Amino acid sequence: MPATAADTLVWRMPPMDMSMPMMPGLEDAVPPALPALPDQQAMGIPVARPSEVVSLADGDTLHLEATLIRRQLGGRPFVMYGYNQQYPGPLISVTRAATVVVVFKNELEEPTTVHWHGLRLDNRFDGVAGLTQAPVAQGESFTYEVFFPDTGIYWYHPHMREDMQQDLGLYGNMLVHSEREGYYSTVNLEEVLVLDDLLIDSHGLIPWGQTSPTHALMGRFGNVMLTNGVTDYSLAAAPGTVARFYLTNVANARTFNITFGGAPIKVVASDVSKFEREVFVESVPVAPAERYVVEVHFEHPGEYAITNAVQAINHFRGEFYPHVDTLGMISVAGAPAAPDYGEDFRVPRTNTDVIADVDSVRGFFDRPPDKELSLTVRVTNLPVPIMMAMEADTLYVPPMEWNDAMPMMNWLSTGSQVTWIMRDAATGKENMDIRWDFALGDIVKVRIFNDPKSFHPMNHPIHVHGQRFLVLEMDGRRNTNLVWKDTAVLPVGSTMDLLIEMSNPGDWMAHCHIAEHLSAGMMLGFTVHRAPPSKGSSGD
Repeated sequence: MPATAADTLVWRMPPMDMSMPMMPGLEDAVPPALPALPDQQAMGIPVARPSEVVSLADGDTLHLEATLIRRQLGGRPFVMYGYNQQYPGPLISVTRAATVVVVFKNELEEPTTVHWHGLRLDNRFDGVAGLTQAPVAQGESFTYEVFFPDTGIYWYHPHMREDMQQDLGLYGNMLVHSEREGYYSTVNLEEVLVLDDLLIDSHGLIPWGQTSPTHALMGRFGNVMLTNGVTDYSLAAAPGTVARFYLTNVANARTFNITFGGAPIKVVASDVSKFEREVFVESVPVAPAERYVVEVHFEHPGEYAITNAVQAINHFRGEFYPHVDTLGMISVAGAPAAPDYGEDFRVPRTNTDVIADVDSVRGFFDRPPDKELSLTVRVTNLPVPIMMAMEADTLYVPPMEWNDAMPMMNWLSTGSQVTWIMRDAATGKENMDIRWDFALGDIVKVRIFNDPKSFHPMNHPIHVHGQRFLVLEMDGRRNTNLVWKDTAVLPVGSTMDLLIEMSNPGDWMAHCHIAEHLSAGMMLGFTVHRAPPSKGSSGD
């Protein structure tokens, strides 16, 4: 990565919450990695423009290019990354069952790939460097054939150094429409919302690690919130509007908890399907890489704030406190919306098509797990004050981390000192030493335990490539409203049972989608064979 004033670029301590004081002995500490930034003084960088909708039919071709772009955030200039000079990248709009060709060109000074997150596409085009393709170097191209087998909202992003490339702006959505009329309820307005954060101080972007990610313990939380790539997102609607929002969390580590200014929210769908039953909720938690489809009724005129409303934590004091980030504003005014869909909104649907789909695997719900994983972490050579603080058990760790509650310690930890671990309970193998084998059509139950006694336990959004799964149980409690997923978050100390449908052959990955945890090793490999590799229906 080109650096800003390469000879003078130095680490700057990220912005600190003064209620979380710096630990003694860390005053002059910096991460043990070289800092890196795109050259903020580079000339001739094109000015980025907002995301554009690209509607594609079956067989169409899209040219996609990763480049440096010039951005304005809060009135300040930044050099960042973008697809097709847009923020976010182009919104790809297609109909289910289409296949399109994407000719990707990399004009960054570092290698990259494109991963089509959540799509059950041909394994050759999954975009994982070293597993399904070679990295795409600067000036080189790679042609993807992208198949869209499922209705819903998906996204694309790099699968190399996501902690840096994705954070700098390499992400975009794919909206897959059903060919069936009435798949969703009728609404007055549809909007795609991409949720993100950036870590910025008065001098600009806080550098990333050049060869190893910083913030390896908790992941890199930003202090500036972005919705659709901007800090001042706004939307206008008429009174009585029923709006459908497609939510995607592209942040490195932050789980959002979304509200709409008190307007009623109905959850309709998630990653790969609708829910069995629509439900009304007060807020929508969205972990990194998850997507949710929600409908919101803005019945009365007024200003409605889209917020991230959480119970933050101070690790040092073991205290929770309410924290609200405003992510955007919706102004409701003018003549009433027509037609009026308010009555339809108030009646949640039961989706018999999803229930029938789930019925095909209900016979596997009560079987014992085929595979078991435990999640933990191993650290070496962290600064002594951090080791002493963690080993003294002075920090309170909640099931979910809604904020960076130990910013100095988190910043100083790098991927060369922290290894996040998926451990196979049967073999003791860890991360990419795990190679599971399954046959096409297998239905596999995987139990995952998030060990609360590790050095620094952390919630983990687990993403499975190329397949879809159901979250059957959490801590022994059966999920009574199922939805097909590709990413699900596992809190600290919890056990989650996944039922994975091995419907797509090839070599795949499963990993934590906190970008720094992935870069710090938290991933495993599995193969779905077209013919059974050996006896048994759940792999060996």
